[in-house]
Amino acid sequence: MTKILGISGSLRQGSFNTMLLNQAAKLAPEGIDFQIGTIKGIPLYDGDLEDSSGLPPAVQKLKTQVMESDGVLLVTPEYNNSMPGVFKNAIDWLTRPASDVTRVWGNRAVAVIGASPGNFGTILSQQAWLPVLRLLGTRPWFGDRLMVVRADSVFNEAGEIADEAVLAHLRKLMAGFSAFVAAGH
Repeated sequence: MTKILGISGSLRQGSFNTMLLNQAAKLAPEGIDFQIGTIKGIPLYDGDLEDSSGLPPAVQKLKTQVMESDGVLLVTPEYNNSMPGVFKNAIDWLTRPASDVTRVWGNRAVAVIGASPGNFGTILSQQAWLPVLRLLGTRPWFGDRLMVVRADSVFNEAGEIADEAVLAHLRKLMAGFSAFVAAGH
């Protein structure tokens, strides 16, 4: 069975991106084992901490989840026209030790989507991830883009997508990315 790991780049309770990730998980096609990972509990990267204690448990857990997946869906907020620092920090931890980069990320299928309360979605954040994904040697999926704008009007009180056009777009995106992951798996 094809395994996809989804990760939200937000720590906030009630995060639009976590809501989007949860909806993506529900829309994963048949034959896809969709798991959700978390960046919660990952400390700021500190080489001294790594040298003295190794990888923190939250890092090791997420790293193992990435390595056990065939593809990774990054669901990214946009802060100050770029990726959130906490999300980038988590990915930086997952590259430790440096000799593990290829084992963890090499040729792994990756897609990036996001939601924002603003009018431009997460276009700049998604673009900011591209050099990182290239450096890590991933296999980015460019088959579709999803930048949910005005997210506060897209999700209902239960955290579900209430906008039929966005829901249809996410369903199509999940089908396309899942097929891409399965084809390379």
